[in-house]
Amino acid sequence: MDSPVPPRPTEPRVRRRDRHGRGMRGPVAPPQVPLSASRADTFRDLVLDSVERLERRFPQLVDVEFMVMQVPSVSGEDTVPLGGSAPAGKDTPARIVVYRRPVEIRTKSRDERALLVHEVVVEQVAELLGLSPESVDPRYGQD
Repeated sequence: MDSPVPPRPTEPRVRRRDRHGRGMRGPVAPPQVPLSASRADTFRDLVLDSVERLERRFPQLVDVEFMVMQVPSVSGEDTVPLGGSAPAGKDTPARIVVYRRPVEIRTKSRDERALLVHEVVVEQVAELLGLSPESVDPRYGQD
């Protein structure tokens, strides 16, 4: 004999406790800490920190557009570039691109990543301005 299935309640029950009786969980992190900062956001912040350091010495970098891209476009080169730059055009500003995945693959920790990102940004700024990397950042290559 089949027993009849009881009808579903029309209104959901309000849960005041979890099933173990300990109450609802509290917040995972304090309010001042972001709950989730993606790797892409963290990487973008590293690039922005590096750019801010350089803008103090070179105010003309305000007009340069800095971008972060996942990977470089396919090319016939044997090595994968970590960044690139393009001079200003008629209607486009000068651009500097840092490629996130190649930089992440070459580093193990956040500190290493920050150093490498800064080196890539310094190299690209130097190329764009026609200077040596050491003149853009005197500490270039010393870390």
